[in-house]
Amino acid sequence: MSNYYDFNSDNNSELSHYPIFSEGPASSPNPDKKPSKRNRNKKKTLAKRIGSLTLSAVLFGSVAAGSFQAVNHIYAANSPAAAANTSAGSTSDTKAGLLKTTAVSGSSGSNTGSLDVSDIAAAAMPSIVSITNKSVQEVQNYFSQFGYGGYPQTQETESQGSGIIIGKNDTELLIVTNNHVVENADTLSACFIDNNVLEAKVKGTDADNDLAVIAVPLDSISDETMSAIAVANIGDSDSLKVGEQVVAIGNALGYGQSVTTGIASAVNRALSGSSSEAGTDDSNAATYIQTDAAINPGNSGGALLNMNGEVIGINSAKLASTEVEGMGYAIPMSRASDIIENLMNKTTREKVAEGEQGSLGIKGADVTSEAEEIYGLPKGVYISDVTQGSAAEKAGITPGSVLTKFDGESVTAISQLQNLLQYYKAGETVEVTLQVPGQNNSYEEKTVSITLGSSTDTQNSQESNAPSPAGNNFR
Repeated sequence: MSNYYDFNSDNNSELSHYPIFSEGPASSPNPDKKPSKRNRNKKKTLAKRIGSLTLSAVLFGSVAAGSFQAVNHIYAANSPAAAANTSAGSTSDTKAGLLKTTAVSGSSGSNTGSLDVSDIAAAAMPSIVSITNKSVQEVQNYFSQFGYGGYPQTQETESQGSGIIIGKNDTELLIVTNNHVVENADTLSACFIDNNVLEAKVKGTDADNDLAVIAVPLDSISDETMSAIAVANIGDSDSLKVGEQVVAIGNALGYGQSVTTGIASAVNRALSGSSSEAGTDDSNAATYIQTDAAINPGNSGGALLNMNGEVIGINSAKLASTEVEGMGYAIPMSRASDIIENLMNKTTREKVAEGEQGSLGIKGADVTSEAEEIYGLPKGVYISDVTQGSAAEKAGITPGSVLTKFDGESVTAISQLQNLLQYYKAGETVEVTLQVPGQNNSYEEKTVSITLGSSTDTQNSQESNAPSPAGNNFR
């Protein structure tokens, strides 16, 4: 007789004596014949083993299923996305509760994460915006270029840049960018990842560090856009090492967001004119992250990220010439963080109608680097004359002083001061910081409160040269 055995059992050695199925005609069982005692014991043993195996399998499956569910529950409760939603008030119906963060890695302490560039790009893109700056400028007409007179004409110009969503307050979404991206803007617009374009306003600028924060009202952002965008995850730029891979994202050439990658070519790089120098004796000199990741016009204000998907720099400048390529620069977040926080807390301002703009009532000129070196003048706007009866005269400002700050913002050029005044109405009181001549050709800092006059009564004008302390002109 040929027997068929259960090959899925671990007990084939014992079962080999017990046929399960048999070929040929089935024999009729004899109900009167009782099984032997030996056979009964073996059957009981087999039944116990089968029962034990079955019970073990059931228990193991239950424990495994329970552990799987518990792990999933714990991970979901502690994941970065869950934490972001909790901190943002995910149960709220307000716009503020819809904003998430771009965290893509749990190992934020290291810049050498194993994320793929595509992972970083996918996570960071929702926090990057394209910025369009439209301004109206005066240009010479054709005849005036050849000395035939004619009136200057106005022309609308448009430029593009990038920005990074860094947070929000109760009423505004806040975006950091470069100052040169938004300066002299008559209108600003921000384009989000879903291609929704909204108007933005300048909240604060810092020309010295080429930083600015702009704001978009939350009530102008749809729920769909709010669910598509995210706040950037900020990293530690001080821990970046030369040679580490970095990723740059920005609105290159105004074509829309693009991604480039490279390495950190240098850190703490000080720039001087059109060249760069490693190291500087001036501890206050601004330093940058140098990278060979392609940074082109339009990338300014975009993000430089490490391989954990964290923003470690704000793309700001590119050294470009026919002899040099692959040298881009970013403002490190370690230097930018405090400045950005200060700009975020400023009052959002809109440009004032020309007839309502405030005025200081001074004449002055930029203090050049030559003037700083030769005459020891502080950097700022040299005040050569104060208009009689003007706001400046009433505040006690005298010729020979150097204006260095206006309403808390550093001022290094009279054009910058004129741009700031476009956001202030006549009658507003602001604080102005001056460097006033003292003894032995030194300067002392002085802060005065000044109530702005009307721009129709007095005009702030720029002279071609600023007088030196000795009364001579210099550039």
